Amino acid sequence: MRFLDEQRRRPAALADHLPWAALVAPGVVLNKDGSFTTGFRFRGPDLDSSTADELMAVRARLNNALRRLGTGWCLQMEARRRAASPYPESAFDLDVAWLLDEERRARFETGEPAFETDYRLALTWLAPADETRRIERWLFDGLARAGAGWRQALSRFTREAATVFDLLSDALPEIAPLDDGELLTWLHDCVSPRSIAVAPPDPPMFLDALLADAALTGGVSPRLGDHWLQVVSVRSLPTTTRPGLLDALGALPFAYRWTARWIGLDKSEAEREIVRLRKRWFAKRKGVG
Repeated sequence: MRFLDEQRRRPAALADHLPWAALVAPGVVLNKDGSFTTGFRFRGPDLDSSTADELMAVRARLNNALRRLGTGWCLQMEARRRAASPYPESAFDLDVAWLLDEERRARFETGEPAFETDYRLALTWLAPADETRRIERWLFDGLARAGAGWRQALSRFTREAATVFDLLSDALPEIAPLDDGELLTWLHDCVSPRSIAVAPPDPPMFLDALLADAALTGGVSPRLGDHWLQVVSVRSLPTTTRPGLLDALGALPFAYRWTARWIGLDKSEAEREIVRLRKRWFAKRKGVG
């Protein structure tokens, strides 16, 4: 976004720090830095009934689907555990079926609190610098001055996202793209303690102000609205792992959000980054004299 500090007359709000700007295609959000974001809801295989070999095969297919993403791509995965919805009302023609359903209802309502876990995946792509400048011109100066570059960037993103979706569909038992309303509802849930359905605005602009409806307080004791936040960060990853390593989190009797982010790099750029890191190590040498 443009530099507005000279004209600012109020402290920065949560909306000023959110990246979302506008809906530019079905299920696609344009961010303030010129990147595009789309989302999917998914569910993996049942870990209790799957063998280790089956899970390893799923892992291999997922790796083949995602390793095609290089520099400029980012994956953000979320597992959100929430209180389960109330037991639905049902009508049965047979009394036996009604009695069985009432027994299930009684066990559901009188047992331990029930929770469900929703899984979401966001796919973000930042175009090369020249294409990003065209997208920014469209965002600030209008379509007439943007040229055709931003349309080409959007078309490339939607094609790649569709390819990734097809590959993930072969590896996961359940996956579906998020439409405009579902995507905005998920983004709203990420920055608000209130879980409500969000309809796309008309025009579909200024999503940051639309989705931020709660104040964020930072510091030692962060708070979002009237909800206090307790944050746990993983500082480093284990050297070895296995599928379902964190499955125990799915049995915890309270609500939480687990998020993970992966930023892709092309092979050549990754090698340059490793060389740059090694040079920093060598530059830190000190003499003993």
